[in-house]
Amino acid sequence: MNLAICPCRQTASTQPSYAECCQPYVEGAAKAPSAEALMRSRYSAFAVGAIDYLVETVAPEARGDMDKASLTAWSKESHWGGLDIAETVDGQPGDATGIVEFVAHFSRNGKRETHVERSTFRFDAPQCRWFFVDGEKPRGKTVVKGAQAGRNDPCPCGSGKKYKKCCGAAAA
Repeated sequence: MNLAICPCRQTASTQPSYAECCQPYVEGAAKAPSAEALMRSRYSAFAVGAIDYLVETVAPEARGDMDKASLTAWSKESHWGGLDIAETVDGQPGDATGIVEFVAHFSRNGKRETHVERSTFRFDAPQCRWFFVDGEKPRGKTVVKGAQAGRNDPCPCGSGKKYKKCCGAAAA
C-alpha cells in the first residue's frame, strides 16, 4: 500500500509516508523499537485493515477475548483521521514495560469520534518485541487552583464558620 502520509501521523507536525513509518512493522519487515512505535503501528494497522497484525501484537495471555470479525468491521467501516500521543511513560529500548496515552481520531457513519485510552505495553525479551497488554480510559487529572482551606481554617466563602462546618461539610 502506498500512502503519502502515514495514518498514525495525520494530525502531527511531522508527516512521513506509510512506507517510511509504520509499514515495515505492520508487514513484519521490522519490529517496533518502542511502545509508542507499536501503538502508532497498531493504529495504522486499523487504518489499512491489517487485522492479523493487531492480533499478533497483543500479548498472548490477552488474546482470549479478541473478536477478529468485530475488529475487521470497525477497521473497514471507519475513516481514520490520525493519532495524537498525549503521554508516554517508559516503553523505550531497554525498558520492560511502557504506557502510552493516546487519542485516536476516526469517523464512522459520518460521525467524527475519538477513542481515548491509556495502554500498557510489555517487552518480551525472548521474542525481542513489544506487545500490547491492555488499555483503560484515562483517569481525569486533579486540578488544584490556589491554596486550599484546611479543615479548621475559616471558610473561604466568607461565612465566618470553620471550613469543615461550612463548604467542607458539603464536599464530604
